[in-house]
Amino acid sequence: MFGIGMPELLVILVIVLVVFGAGRLPEIGSALGKSIRNFKKASDGKDEIEIKPKKDETHKEG
Repeated sequence: MFGIGMPELLVILVIVLVVFGAGRLPEIGSALGKSIRNFKKASDGKDEIEIKPKKDETHKEG
């Protein structure tokens, strides 16, 4: 996958560990997982944008 093997992944993991620290890794992992999940949901799902305006009940005449 993209020419990245196990040694390269370990080097990247060590750099991330040094930069962010061990305490922040679970937060970063969960944020990354949520963003990937939301991206998949947005790309697979239908467009959920309502084109027709909803009727406004406050401007009823009568």
